Amino acid sequence: MDPKPRTTPTTLDSAAGHRVAQWATGTIGARALRAVVTHPELTLAGLYSHNPDKHGRDAAELCGLDTPTGIRATGDIGEILRDPPDCVLYMPQTPDIDEVCRILAAGTNIVTTCGLFHHPGSMDPEVRARVEAACASGGTSIHSTGSSPGFITEAVPLVLSSIQRRLDLLTIEEYADLSRRDSPAILFDIMGFGSPPGDFAQWRLDHLRNSFGPSLRLLADGIGLPLDTVTASGEVATAGHTFEIAAGTIPAGTVAAQRITITGIRQGRAVVRFQAIWHCGADAETGWDIRPTGWHLSVEGDAPLEIDMVFPFPLDQMAQHSPAYTANRAVNAVRHVCAAPPGIRTVLDLPPITATLG
Repeated sequence: MDPKPRTTPTTLDSAAGHRVAQWATGTIGARALRAVVTHPELTLAGLYSHNPDKHGRDAAELCGLDTPTGIRATGDIGEILRDPPDCVLYMPQTPDIDEVCRILAAGTNIVTTCGLFHHPGSMDPEVRARVEAACASGGTSIHSTGSSPGFITEAVPLVLSSIQRRLDLLTIEEYADLSRRDSPAILFDIMGFGSPPGDFAQWRLDHLRNSFGPSLRLLADGIGLPLDTVTASGEVATAGHTFEIAAGTIPAGTVAAQRITITGIRQGRAVVRFQAIWHCGADAETGWDIRPTGWHLSVEGDAPLEIDMVFPFPLDQMAQHSPAYTANRAVNAVRHVCAAPPGIRTVLDLPPITATLG
């Protein structure tokens, strides 16, 4: 089948603007929705919510704005695609490939914070074939982005490596002080804080390798050092005394910090590495080198670099600020993805993502 002719601009003509539908209105989705409504060159064209309690409510109400938009949330995909928007900001907790393919085949591009599409070569071949066929049918493209993985594992390292002619090791460290996060189910039940130390749960290592491995593979491909394999390991530090965090109690001798390392290996040596250091604050007494919440990047090569990127606000403001790091990059990518050729598009296929702030 010949690709469907595009109805959206095929160049970065900012004056043309784009009609955008927001898909899902959770923490990240609501922040993206707000950014679309207030964007000088985007028009909100639809709003999808999985929550029936939100159906019929104006977009402004769901993202904290005062002036109604006239666009109300729906749970009917047909209503979103009746007059297909140029792009859908697709942000559910878990991607539905049937939904994704239907949107793409209808002639609507997708920017998503779901990490499935960071590295096409790492995808399940059957899923990749279905998505690429939908892109070809609709003349559309899809792009995964976000803060981590995404901005910090792709965009920033590619810039830092641009002044190297020899790379020995590129390390990305993510530091997160979780002492003020009031999420007991996540910290205790899922992440295992406050539990007796033991072997690191294999399912968590597998999940994190699958989350960050494709992005590291893309980075390595981009600098001409494709990886042979990606490994994952984890270790914990225990509390020296009992202390309280916002989510509850960390008893002495239980897990108070954890360090997960995802390593990309080429020809028997580490080339790129992502390390997450998540901890319960100063009382955790890890004995590790703990930096402020944010990211630290080090480049070992013929032009060595050390870069700190710190979140410059108190921990109790994290919920206020952190969604923007993921949502804003996705919103800023819309015009670039709408201009891209059909297919699964990565940061290696797109121009640098730039914001339109005027």
